[in-house]
Order: sequence, then structure tokens, then C-alpha cells
Amino acid sequence: MADLSVNIGRLSLKNPVMTASGTFGYGLEFADFIPLDGLGGIIVKGTTLHAREGNDYPRMAETPSGMLNCVGLQNKGVDYFCEHIYPQIKDIDTNMIVNVSGSSPDDYAECAARIDALDKIPAIELNISCPNVKDGGMAFGVTCAGAESVVRAVRERYHKTLIVKLSPNVTNIADIALACEAQGADSVSLINTLMGMAIDIEKRRTVLSINTGGLSGPAVKPVALRMVWQVAKAVKIPVVGLGGIMNARDAIEFMMAGATAIEIGTANFIDPAVTIKVRDGINEWLDQHGCHSITEIIGCLE
Repeated sequence: MADLSVNIGRLSLKNPVMTASGTFGYGLEFADFIPLDGLGGIIVKGTTLHAREGNDYPRMAETPSGMLNCVGLQNKGVDYFCEHIYPQIKDIDTNMIVNVSGSSPDDYAECAARIDALDKIPAIELNISCPNVKDGGMAFGVTCAGAESVVRAVRERYHKTLIVKLSPNVTNIADIALACEAQGADSVSLINTLMGMAIDIEKRRTVLSINTGGLSGPAVKPVALRMVWQVAKAVKIPVVGLGGIMNARDAIEFMMAGATAIEIGTANFIDPAVTIKVRDGINEWLDQHGCHSITEIIGCLE
């Protein structure tokens, strides 16, 4: 068996397979399907400083080779997470990572600081695709200044591994990644969902309650792969790749493009055991190709 271990900054992963936030609950929901300790990390659903109800229904729609969602970060807030969820997940033998969202840099920083106090949460993933309520609703992650403002605020109050999740809805994603790196990010993950829309032609209205939503699934993979490749060439920090990964072959493509680790999202809805299958498939491919370590293929494109 090949050595599948990788490092993201100070964070050690037993293998490069993690789950994408919002597609795996808190991990507990999948315990009947897979051994949770068999994953490199579990990124739990988005957590905000205060409780959020999310958007009105309908908020999910199937599309060709993918799906749209506008769930809207429904969660009970960071204090509920610390008091009720953390005790249930803290002893799972893998990296339990919290995805943090907010509507202002101060919100992000306060939420991150409360999670910083939890001994067995070794990292957070910052979702900077959230709308900045003080700037007309534009997402923090679509400008260098916006991304910098969040990462800077969080870095001052969060002392463990900081992964920043990048929005693909930008002109030059490498510039955003470099801005995050300059403010102290330990890693960047990409891509978050692409903005999309679906229309019901009989009702003459959009399918989703808020008209637009985030597109994920196999349809976004070529875009995600290109962006991971661009960012990996631009930054010195590790890159985590995600976007349409459905099997081991997809995961290996992302790692060859420069990703140190990967996240699996939409595929979890189709096959709840896909993460373990991808882990085993990566190992099988490495054995077949005479690779002793996963690190031999990271960024190996000619």
C-alpha cells in the first residue's frame, strides 16, 4: 500500500480525501455507511456567529450533470455547535474541520475565535463567498480587498490551520489566492460553487426561491481543474482541490494539477460511500503505477 499521508501546513492528513462542507452534515449522518476515521478530514457544514434559517424552499434543483443549491447556510450558530455538536464529534479519529461563514470581517473573526478554543478542531475553512452586507451584497471573495479583509481579521484571532475557500466567480482567481496567502492563510481550497440558474418554462419562473444558486457536480470539474492548476502555480501554500470529483480518477487529476488534498461534495448525495471508494481507488492507482507515496503525483504535470 502506498503512503497516502499529506500535510496542509501544520495539519497532517492520513490520506488526501476530505468532504466538502454542506454535503456531509457533521459527519455523524454518514457513520452507518463508512468508517469516518478512514478519511483524511471531515469539513462540517457552514457555521455562522448567529443562527440562520436559510432561504425559502425550493432551494435545490437538479441540472444536467450537476445540481443547484441556495440553502443559505442554515445552521444554529457557533455557540450551539460548541455546546451540542462538538461533544458528539470531538473523538472521531480524523481531522474535524469547521467551515466558517459571516457577513462582516468581525463576524468571521468572532466565530473563528470561539472555534479556536475547541481543542479537537485543528483547522477551519473560511467561506469567503458570503455576501458583504456593508458593501451592497458583493461576496468578499470576488475582490482582493474583500478577501484580505476577512483573512486578516480571522488570522488575528485564530491560531490553528486556516484554509480559505475561494469563489470561482472572479476574473483572476490566482490574484485572490495570493491576497489570502499574503494575509496569513495556511492553505486555499477551490472551487466553491459557480453561480447558476434554472427556469421552469411552464410556470415562467425560476426554479429556486431566490432565482440563482450555486452549481456543483461533474459539470463544474473542468473549470475547477483549470483554476486549481492556475492557483497551484501561483502560491507557495498547499492547495485543496474540489469541484465535480466523482471517483478516484477525478481526484488524481486534481492532484496532478497541483492539489495536495481534495474534497468530495455532490457525489456524497449519489453514493454515501464514495469517499472511501475514492481513497481506495487512489491507492490502487498508485500501486499499479509503482508510486510509493501520493506526494509523487502532486503537481506532476509535464
